[in-house]
Amino acid sequence: MKPVVFVTRRIPEPGLDMLREVCEVVVNNEDRVLSKQEIIEGVKGKDALLCLLTDKIDAEVMDAGSNLKVIANYAVGFDNIDIEAATARKIPVTNTPGVLTETTADFAFALLMCAARRVVEADRFTREGKYKGWAPMLLLGCDVYGKTLGIVGFGRIGEAVARRAKGFSMRVIYYDERRRSPEEEKRLGVEYVPFSTLLAESDFISIHVPLMPSTYHMFGAAEFAAMKNTAILINTARGPVVDEEALVEALRKREIAGAGLDVYEDEPMLKPGLIDLDNVVLAPHIASASVETRTKMATMAAENVLAALRGEVPPNIVNRKVFE
Repeated sequence: MKPVVFVTRRIPEPGLDMLREVCEVVVNNEDRVLSKQEIIEGVKGKDALLCLLTDKIDAEVMDAGSNLKVIANYAVGFDNIDIEAATARKIPVTNTPGVLTETTADFAFALLMCAARRVVEADRFTREGKYKGWAPMLLLGCDVYGKTLGIVGFGRIGEAVARRAKGFSMRVIYYDERRRSPEEEKRLGVEYVPFSTLLAESDFISIHVPLMPSTYHMFGAAEFAAMKNTAILINTARGPVVDEEALVEALRKREIAGAGLDVYEDEPMLKPGLIDLDNVVLAPHIASASVETRTKMATMAAENVLAALRGEVPPNIVNRKVFE
């Protein structure tokens, strides 16, 4: 009999086609996040689970899927999965790293540009028929060229954002738990600084850290107070890295000039007041949403599933201990 794969939400067809060649594939064809109970029912008797970042996969779900041979996350992050519980049950967990890097960096810079030059406000202003002709004080934004960009979290995506910033002759400073070598810093044209210095000196701050206990609410009231009142915050990482209530207050009081957000603390809900502000650009978690990238994510996830079902170590294993 063919192994059976449960896919919690539709993904680009090339990935599903790869699975269908050797597996029976059961897909949630409703365009919504499944409840935990629906996932529990879905994994029963299945050999593999292909899930999304919006799916909470804990020990209870794993125990319901007693035949599971792999959990493949359609995402780079995997904080939605209890890795310890999966490892204890000898279930490999995989992700889709690397493929999102350039696309997410593109979008982070798009948010930066939109927030700096008030693109969303200008679009709405024009559509509402308010544009009556050029005016010297109309929708003044701020320059990006030559400004200081602070990057918090200097992994693959942070580095890709830095490369884009150099095209705007920006000074790029960064903070990360692991400092790059002097040779790397020189090659990339970046400067390492303490977090407090980055907050004080940056005109723009772009967040690229994973969500973990040490980064939860990394940006809160104290951090916003330490930033320039002309600074703009960009977050394409994880919503809970930013204290969203504190951000609303900082934006409302103009403690910082603006923000561009693709992720939120309680997705898809927004903290009260955020939607009413005109100095924040809001996007619905689409930093990786290009046809090319989302398709590559689908095929990578499928490759991970198929490798595990063959008894091989998947190419993007998160918990390699299960094979030791």
